[in-house]
Amino acid sequence: MSIHRLLRHGVKQPRYPWSDGPEYITQCPIQPGSNFSQKIVLSDEIGTLWWHAHSDWSRATVHGALIVYPRQENDYPFPVPDAEIPIVLGEWWKSDVQAVLNEFIQSGGDPNVSDAFLINGQPGDLYPCSSQDTFTLSVDYGKTYLIRMVNAVLNTIMFFKIANHNVTVVGSDGAYLKPFTSDYITISPGQTIDFLLLANQSPSHYYMASSAYAVAGDFDNTTTTARVEYSGYYTPPSSPALPVLPNFTDTLASVNFTARFRSLAYKNHPIDVPLNVTTNLLFVLSINTQTCPNSDCAGPLGNRFAASVNNITFRSPRTAILHAYYEQINGVYSSNFPSNPPFPFNYTADTVPQILWESRNGTRVRVLEYNSTVELVFQGTNTLNAPIDHPMHLHGHSFYVVGWGFGNFNRTRDPLNYNLVDPPLQNTIAVPRSGWTAIRFLANNPGVWLMHCHFERHISWGMEMVFITTNGKGPNATMLPPPSDFPMC
Repeated sequence: MSIHRLLRHGVKQPRYPWSDGPEYITQCPIQPGSNFSQKIVLSDEIGTLWWHAHSDWSRATVHGALIVYPRQENDYPFPVPDAEIPIVLGEWWKSDVQAVLNEFIQSGGDPNVSDAFLINGQPGDLYPCSSQDTFTLSVDYGKTYLIRMVNAVLNTIMFFKIANHNVTVVGSDGAYLKPFTSDYITISPGQTIDFLLLANQSPSHYYMASSAYAVAGDFDNTTTTARVEYSGYYTPPSSPALPVLPNFTDTLASVNFTARFRSLAYKNHPIDVPLNVTTNLLFVLSINTQTCPNSDCAGPLGNRFAASVNNITFRSPRTAILHAYYEQINGVYSSNFPSNPPFPFNYTADTVPQILWESRNGTRVRVLEYNSTVELVFQGTNTLNAPIDHPMHLHGHSFYVVGWGFGNFNRTRDPLNYNLVDPPLQNTIAVPRSGWTAIRFLANNPGVWLMHCHFERHISWGMEMVFITTNGKGPNATMLPPPSDFPMC
């Protein structure tokens, strides 16, 4: 029995959106007692991706790593590692996750925070649990290990660090990066990062640890740990060395890590950054309020929380948008998603007037012509006077991150500082609090593709929208037909 839609996060599914994943976007949920064979279609992905459920908050427990190896064995643009280890960051509630979600939706406020973070399914020694269940990475002195990290946490950007060790970052989101050395990792929900760990310290036991980066709202302020244990004969310490992670409010530590990402951009690993933009979009990302349907909700001023893109809070239809588009069914969605916010304001002012907090509901899509070159600027806002990062994820495409900054995006000034030489190729990027991020991509994948914040509470509040990329000319530029076992509503 399968009751979830599964998403291969970062797999572009060229011309075949029917197995992309999100419910009521590309298909209706798989009903209890039925099944659906999903087809994975790869293109240029390489490295670490992942899969997860895309129905409500079910990805909290339904997820895993998906690794795409080079066509030729060990054909890496970095020293061949001695071993490869997936590390998945997650979180855990004492309550049933569905009950947490139901209470969250009913209250109109923030969700109850999780009770523990996890490394490979285990909370670690700092929680009142059995230390025998702590994940342990056994290493040999002098050997190199490729760590393939996935952040499956629902609502939090995470810091990660290994005591007394530096790491070399070599990839992210299914693409290689120019290697760089760091003593910590910042990883957003939905993101993957590949890094090399050289076991070059005195043989002993060391903790790896992970905790939240969070600047607004309630969050789980605990630390999960796992162990790095060197092989050989020595007297281990009574307690492993514990790394000092960045402070949970350290915005610069968060953004400066990602700012070091660069594509390889050389002959054997070329890139193709769109230079002649045909479609310019400015999407304003806001946390909003809406009137409480009951007497009193747990959001600001007795209202309920909402979230929006260009002041539109997405409302899911009861018919899948892909099915409606393919069969030309009217009344499911409208094709008038705005290219710009409905009204400009000082998005990152210290105080945003309360009149700008309210959003409008809608099921709107933005149509992109096949092969159009798109520049999309995400602009964060300080609505509710509580700025926060937004890890934005685009289905069906990877994109080049060509620029970012704090404050309001300036269309005249800021593009002068774009990186069009070796920008990283990503599918998830954290838009900094009180800031902006510019991406570019080629709309060459016909189909229906969701774009959303990867904080689950923000998705539940409505921070998502849909792109429809039209068919091009010729059979290789046309969306493929649905499979025979495609589930219907």
